[in-house]
Amino acid sequence: MTDINVVLAELKRGVDEVLSEQDLIEKLKENRPLKIKLGADPTAPDIHLGHTVVLNKLRQFQQFGHEVIFLIGDFTGMVGDPSGKNATRPPLSREDVLRNAETYKQQIFKILDPQKTRVVFNSEWLGKLGTEGMIRLASNYTVARMLERDDFKKRFANNQPIAIHEFIYPLLQGYDSVALEADVELGGTDQKFNLLVGRELQKSSGQKPQVAITLPLLVGLDGEKKMSKSLGNYIGVTDAPSDMFGKIMSISDELMWDWYNLLSFRPLTEIAQLKADVENGRNPRDIKILLAKEIIARFHSAEEADHAEQEFINRFQKGAMPDEMPEFTFTGEMGLANLLKEAGLVGSTSEAIRMVQQGGVKIDGEKVENAKLTISASTAVYQVGKRKFARITVK
Repeated sequence: MTDINVVLAELKRGVDEVLSEQDLIEKLKENRPLKIKLGADPTAPDIHLGHTVVLNKLRQFQQFGHEVIFLIGDFTGMVGDPSGKNATRPPLSREDVLRNAETYKQQIFKILDPQKTRVVFNSEWLGKLGTEGMIRLASNYTVARMLERDDFKKRFANNQPIAIHEFIYPLLQGYDSVALEADVELGGTDQKFNLLVGRELQKSSGQKPQVAITLPLLVGLDGEKKMSKSLGNYIGVTDAPSDMFGKIMSISDELMWDWYNLLSFRPLTEIAQLKADVENGRNPRDIKILLAKEIIARFHSAEEADHAEQEFINRFQKGAMPDEMPEFTFTGEMGLANLLKEAGLVGSTSEAIRMVQQGGVKIDGEKVENAKLTISASTAVYQVGKRKFARITVK
């Protein structure tokens, strides 16, 4: 029982809920490789650090000898997961889903062992259900049960539309667990309802219900909302090492500890010691550097992590410019705001004007004060904020 307690303690690290913990203990006692399922709809081409919170837990199960199943929702991705949404999301085309699925397959193996990971697509069984199968599946749940779900409840109360296919989605995800005979399913806290539906459908099918493990949603760079590509507060696992380093160093000292708990592989005792060091006067910046280098080494290499650190020191502590930056060439005179927008340094001309007014735009290291500046034939390094650089030539 001691070994199970040790394993259980590790598996519960950073977890929000285990439903139920007793069920997990009983499954671990069976002393066999458990089937651990994680499903992801390929709705966007990139995986960010927020996704890796659950992937890291999947990796942990893998290290304990269990069978990891990474399910790509090529069928459910075309339906659209309503979890956490306050409006109906347009379904994706099959072409979009398959294109994104390919990038998922490449990126997950930055974390998981490809030799110990089974990748499956749920169209294999969901595509065979047919009309009769869908109707039988839908008969397992009532509308009243569906409206117990928080996002559906809010939208219904606010007279916001809920499409019928959104009710179908949790049933399809639950049926995935039946098809795979999953022992454990992982997901973010926003997936709790869907994971519990899987338990119910397994009971109805005569299977032992899976254990549902939910993990917290990683707060993004803004320090307020969950990490999301649509909000722009994310770090992609394929981001350049220097970009990763700069973004991680930009998070607040308080948020840093949440990131340590959810993203770091360091022992909890070591993290506790780092926190004590800060309380005793150590600069939090030093601790943040350790986190940045650990994450960069994981997705790139230790050497690139060291280089990113040195580049960060040169750029921000010594005022130097990065060794490498994107280069652009434009023809004809251009207004500064439009130039910055076309180079991708700002999202809009209005943002460019605002950044100039705030003193956040430099040309060759000199602060720009005139937002209406016209740029003619020249080559210079343009800087917006602390991290965005580009070498631009105007002919």
